[in-house]
Amino acid sequence: MRSIVITGVSTGIGHATAKVLLARGFRVFGSVRRQVDAERLQAEFGANFVPLLFDVTDEAAVLAAAAQVRAALNGETLAGLVNNAGVAVPGALLDLSVDEFRAQIEINVMGPVIVTQAFAPLLGADPALTGAPGRIVMMSSVSGQFGNPLLSPYSTSKFALEGLAESLRREFMLFGIEVLVIAPGAVRTPIWDKAEAIDMVRFDASPFLPALTKLREMLMKLAKNGLPPERIAELVYRALTASRPKLRVVASPQPVQTFVAGWLPKRWLDRMIGRQLGLASRKRAGF
Repeated sequence: MRSIVITGVSTGIGHATAKVLLARGFRVFGSVRRQVDAERLQAEFGANFVPLLFDVTDEAAVLAAAAQVRAALNGETLAGLVNNAGVAVPGALLDLSVDEFRAQIEINVMGPVIVTQAFAPLLGADPALTGAPGRIVMMSSVSGQFGNPLLSPYSTSKFALEGLAESLRREFMLFGIEVLVIAPGAVRTPIWDKAEAIDMVRFDASPFLPALTKLREMLMKLAKNGLPPERIAELVYRALTASRPKLRVVASPQPVQTFVAGWLPKRWLDRMIGRQLGLASRKRAGF
């Protein structure tokens, strides 16, 4: 039985991916941060699901989980690692603390760095293991190539994650380990459900308040009308099993708009987004 490690399986894309892979005959090691979630998922998924208790930013806990997985593999390689865990920090740069921005980077960028370092030996970097090399799937976003205003911490983290994935894809050629990127658009997951809980009071004095209010409304719609997480889970399965997987796959509920946005001149997009959120200004820098 081939084994997969997935980070952040308590809800959303991680939960759906664990469910899909288990149904396809894989053993899934899934990370959660709370014991109550570990027990809930163990009861839901059954014997082929093994909960791993760690926060992706806790290097010691991640290394302990990697040792646990190594022991369970009994000398064989890990078939795949899905770096899925992540958060989204909303707000304009000028309204956020450095600590808030840093927390976003710690979870969405340093988390995958820590997890990948810990599990890469099991994917085939350790020559003592037997079996085919595994694959790494990085869960990015359309925001990994498209900077969203008022979500700069999130966009920054996803741009960085894609740079990391591209560099590792070339480094890990040495071991035969593929590094693949999945970039969803809006998905019906709790990461966007939290938009409703954004504390707007703290932004009362901000010049970005009207734009942030509009963004909050947009995010709430995305949470309701986005792709089902099972759609992304199927893409993860394909990335892990296809004989020649695509290096980067985009999945959006609005594929035409996403495609067009990727080709429009940046200045056009700036003006369109500025009008949509009320960020356009008559002031222009120049001499």
